[in-house]
Amino acid sequence: MKNSLFISLFFLTGLWQANSQIVADSIIELKLQKEENTKAVLAPRNITFGEIQKYETWKPYDSTQNTTPSTSLWLRFPIINKSKDTVKIYLHHKIKGNYLSLFKLEGGEFIHYKNGQMIPIKERANKFEYYFTKITLSPFQKSICYIKLSNDYPYKRTISPILYSEKEYLNNIYQSSKNEGKSVMFIYFCLISLITIFIFFTVFWLRLRTKLYLYYSGYLFFQLIFAFIVLGNTGATVGNIFLYFPKISFAISEAIQFLFIGFYIFFIMNLLEIKKYDKILSKVLNYFGKFCFAYAAFSVVYNIFSKDILTADFIFSIVRLIVLPLNFVLIFWVIYKVKHPLLKYFIIGQTFFFIGSILAFYIAYTGIFLDPNSIFHFVQSSNILFQAGLLLEVFCFSLAIGENIFLLQKEKETTSQNLIEQLQKNQLMQENMRAELDKKINEKTDELVQLYSKMEKQKEEQIKNSFTQKLQEMEMLALRSQMNPHFLFNSLNSIKHLIMTSRNDDAVKYLDDFSTLLRGILQNSNREIITVEEELEILELYLSLEKNRMGNNFNYSIQVSSREELSQFYIPPLLLQPFVENAIWHGLSTSDNPEKKLTIIFDTSECLKIIIEDNGIGRKASSEKKKLHKSMGMNITRERLALYNHSNDTSISLEIIDLEAENTPLGTRVTLTYSY
Repeated sequence: MKNSLFISLFFLTGLWQANSQIVADSIIELKLQKEENTKAVLAPRNITFGEIQKYETWKPYDSTQNTTPSTSLWLRFPIINKSKDTVKIYLHHKIKGNYLSLFKLEGGEFIHYKNGQMIPIKERANKFEYYFTKITLSPFQKSICYIKLSNDYPYKRTISPILYSEKEYLNNIYQSSKNEGKSVMFIYFCLISLITIFIFFTVFWLRLRTKLYLYYSGYLFFQLIFAFIVLGNTGATVGNIFLYFPKISFAISEAIQFLFIGFYIFFIMNLLEIKKYDKILSKVLNYFGKFCFAYAAFSVVYNIFSKDILTADFIFSIVRLIVLPLNFVLIFWVIYKVKHPLLKYFIIGQTFFFIGSILAFYIAYTGIFLDPNSIFHFVQSSNILFQAGLLLEVFCFSLAIGENIFLLQKEKETTSQNLIEQLQKNQLMQENMRAELDKKINEKTDELVQLYSKMEKQKEEQIKNSFTQKLQEMEMLALRSQMNPHFLFNSLNSIKHLIMTSRNDDAVKYLDDFSTLLRGILQNSNREIITVEEELEILELYLSLEKNRMGNNFNYSIQVSSREELSQFYIPPLLLQPFVENAIWHGLSTSDNPEKKLTIIFDTSECLKIIIEDNGIGRKASSEKKKLHKSMGMNITRERLALYNHSNDTSISLEIIDLEAENTPLGTRVTLTYSY
């Protein structure tokens, strides 16, 4: 209070008595720089108003005095209203990124008014124009004003605030509104268009959950934010959300552009299916898009925590020197490699974008928008042309997505028609195959009966015609006659199962393979020994039959180090089949394991070792399940091995091991070792 009283007394007895005030009621248009009563001083930006009043280095305001990002320019001038009416004058200060503080002496105290582009609208002295601050003087009021001018940008030109009368202020506002009217209307048109398209494709994405619509919605969303940022640089009030958050607008302006570029890249990759045409190009675009997102995040963080505008502009220029040439290379790469039907929209959209970008850069770099005779002399001309290019690109891509939907629908209809025709063909084929299957079953059944009868007759003749020295051979044939019906019974059950489950195609294939297998069995039935290679061929055919029967949850693996070496070893025919059959029927088919595996290894590294291993339920659990049906295959096979070892110079040893871990069965391993 004492300070305010001192100031009032000082001016009442000093300056005002000398009659050296600015007369408010006579102002029409007055530049403070040309007014001799205006004093100025440069001070650190964070200095307080109380501290600035104590400064003694005030000097007349001239063009050499200017703000920097770290300093503020303070102006001081006395003012008087000599009329009997209340006078309103307006302080004009329109510089990008500015802060203005006005301290006006009223009733012995200084009242603080804030204004400027970087001041939120709620804190502004003038809610409608950030560049006009109203100064009201009562009749015959004498006052003194302090003005603090701050700016985030290092301007080289002189900042010269101007005082306007109310009439000139209204005229200036009218002219400003008139000049920027068309620009503002275009920005509103862009906003409405982008909002409409964004809502449309966002609904598409929410319904279809397709990445194409997600990326396009992201591309539209950040274009929309950029349009709001451009609107924030105008005097428009409707929908101008960044008037409330000017610092946020400044912090995210650079990031927003790279965010919609990033979404644009991923959108183009999905729209043109670039990965289908060139995987390297797809990877490069993927990394480029991620770089745009990373740089956007860096830009936001840097602008929030750093006030170094010069460094930010330098980084901005360097990034564009890298991005723009790379962008050109990628565009021509896409045009050269991709042959998608929607490529024409990409080319047209890019053309609009580059025309808008190049014009915007040219206008901003040359300053041609300042020339009243230039066609680009209108408010926000650089941003308007850039947005126009973007909007035309959006329209192009919206048409591209529309055609893409049409192509997908057409493809869907074609696929549906083909599916209907195929179903009709399948139905007719199924009827024909059912009739053919019945015929083949009858034929195969007769053939099997004849084959079996023939096998029995051959065995009977061999038994009758053999002498005492053939006793062991007769015993082997007798044992084989017991094993073959067992295998036939299981195979016929498999065919029966396939027919009953309507797997007719599998049944026909099974019968063909089965008949081939039987021919192989017949060919080997008169032979006492066969090569291991021949046994392997029959075994492979048998496993393919079991694979068809059991389906995809059964997998087998046969590992052979050398088929040529297998032809040097001889074993009784169908020696391995009972072990494999036992593993499948009693170990794997009854197992709850979702992936049933059978591995057969023929190791000829030393002599010959044959390993048959499964991950079934094990012998103990299998024996409990076979209480009602006792399989004789293993006993017969053991007897056959004993007879073979007795009548040949070579011998085959058998070892069966239960695989366990912590009393949990993991399967069974059968090892047959051939020795001389």
